[in-house]
Amino acid sequence: MTEEKIRLMLVDDHAVVRSGLKMLLGTQPDVTVVGEAENGAEAVALARQLKPDVVVMDITLPDISGIEATRQIHASCPESAIVALTIHEDQHYFFEMLAAGASGYVPKRAAPEDLLTAIRAAHRGEVFIYPSLAKALVKDFVARLENGKLPAEMDGLTEREREVLTHLAEGASNQDIAEVLNISSNTVARHRENIMRKLNLHSRAALVKYAIRKGLIEP
Repeated sequence: MTEEKIRLMLVDDHAVVRSGLKMLLGTQPDVTVVGEAENGAEAVALARQLKPDVVVMDITLPDISGIEATRQIHASCPESAIVALTIHEDQHYFFEMLAAGASGYVPKRAAPEDLLTAIRAAHRGEVFIYPSLAKALVKDFVARLENGKLPAEMDGLTEREREVLTHLAEGASNQDIAEVLNISSNTVARHRENIMRKLNLHSRAALVKYAIRKGLIEP
């Protein structure tokens, strides 16, 4: 039985960019482009009509910004994941897009494989953040932990759980964390379960959004 393809919508005000993306992504066996929009208002209307699995969103658009379009799509079509594909690598845009509901952030200079990884991760309900920007997120996250800027419920985490939490936010796997902290991957898994239970979270995507919502990471 053939797997259903990821239904993708492209948003960019440059026709040549949309055309290039369509050619690149159209060659993938698990992706199909179902719609294109050249501005934010059109993107919001089309997303409501098509309900795509993933929206690839530029930030700089001629009417409303990609950030505002993301916010509106996320509110009216929560089942549609959004991946930012932009020239902007400034932390301000990065945090604003995450706060608006994006599940991925990829600079246009990135390799095509990074964009495809982000699209597939977003479709699975995960968060993909380009490595150089993930560093900024984790640095900010750790600084807030160290400065005591914690929501009340995080006081219940042990010091080791907080260490595991920062690595999870960076996108590290259980095995990666185990090697860094010199503990077994089973121990990491138990810490992860405890963290998610104590914070009432169920995925890494929820963890990143929680961090923004609670002020551990600010736009």
